[in-house]
Amino acid sequence: MNVLLRRHEHHTDKIPDGSAVSLDPIDSILWAHIFLMIIAFGIIFPTGMVLGLTKSRMHVPTQVFGTVIAVVAFFLAHAHKGRQFTPDHIHAKFVIYVVLIMAAQVGLGVYLRLHLKRGYQALLRPKIVRVHGVLGKMIPVVAWVQMLFGGITALGFCRSDHLGQCLAHFIMGSSFIAYGMIVLIMLYLGQPWLRRINKSQEFLDSAVITAWGIVNTFTEHRWGNNWSHKDFQHTAMGIIWWCAGILGLLLSKRNGRPSRNLIPAVVIFLTGWAMSGHAQALMLSTKVHATFGYTLMSAGIVRIIEISFVLRDGSGEGEVKTFQHLTPYLLIASGYCFMGANEEQLLLVASLNVDHVSYLLCLYSIAFLTYAYVFSLIVLYTKSGKNATPGKNSDLQVNGNGLARDHEPFREETENRGTAAAQEFELLALIESDEEGTDARSVDEYK
Repeated sequence: MNVLLRRHEHHTDKIPDGSAVSLDPIDSILWAHIFLMIIAFGIIFPTGMVLGLTKSRMHVPTQVFGTVIAVVAFFLAHAHKGRQFTPDHIHAKFVIYVVLIMAAQVGLGVYLRLHLKRGYQALLRPKIVRVHGVLGKMIPVVAWVQMLFGGITALGFCRSDHLGQCLAHFIMGSSFIAYGMIVLIMLYLGQPWLRRINKSQEFLDSAVITAWGIVNTFTEHRWGNNWSHKDFQHTAMGIIWWCAGILGLLLSKRNGRPSRNLIPAVVIFLTGWAMSGHAQALMLSTKVHATFGYTLMSAGIVRIIEISFVLRDGSGEGEVKTFQHLTPYLLIASGYCFMGANEEQLLLVASLNVDHVSYLLCLYSIAFLTYAYVFSLIVLYTKSGKNATPGKNSDLQVNGNGLARDHEPFREETENRGTAAAQEFELLALIESDEEGTDARSVDEYK
């Protein structure tokens, strides 16, 4: 390890003045580090988290496998040559938190595998289980942040005057991606939970919109400085979010019962409309921002159609309709479009002579892969561990496609149908009995 660290002595002699990286290409060792970390933190650890939630036997082997890959990738990061980076980059600073979370998670996991339950251990173990679970759910979020930091560092982005717009694009873009994932998860797994807390999906959406709007209202302008055109737009956007959010909260419950409403969808549409009109200095940037706005507007329109005409203001319990997949996908795609619209990245794309159509198709492709992976995790949740056998979880049933759905409404509907069919059958038997002059024995045979 000492040899590796000596080989990685943060040389900065090739970094031009005012830049964060040298002009050298990324070598094969650093590429290996990047791909292995994506595999470990982007694929294996989230999969292990799902297996942990279902108490699958494969949870521990999966997490151990991911940890081994992550450790190998960590050492590769200290052995690369080629491109140089300033030693104060955010990717290196944040890694200490990632390592601490991973170390705590592994340590707690080993403790739980010992099954110590006597004496004070009986009181300590439930708390350890809870902390272990929280850390496990944090890892995908922390991994996403660290992977973004890695990309930013590799390209030398988001420094000095570019920091503000970079933060805006990556935070807002990540928020739309997370929102799309949450909507997809709620489609298949969230209805029992919403029923328990007696809330609608729009109540939760409106609460987040209100909080986010308040934050944006007071943070998008540097107070004490002159107002710019973008300051007015971003502050106005924050105002409309919390105003609409308050209305959405009020409409989310009627007569003490959860109620659907269109306010979050309208806010999404208006946000997309506002962003589509953002004039940019670079034509490529203008077109990418416009496409982001159109994609977000489409998500709002599709959501309105879904609530009003597909579900008819219903809760959405039961089998998920095909049309319902459009909203979460468009939200995820809009998030990638917005993250890819930061000015430094578009300057790089323009320097490579890549047109906006090719660039946006790549972003939409990444959105498709992300959606496919999240959907695969949902299917894995319904088929692994405690959910492998239908009926073990009172709120979960696996249908023929391996998709989760709440089985209570289906069971009630089936029982009602069965009762109605039996009554019709008996009535038909009685009528035929009277018409043909048969005795009561024929009725008993039909029953």
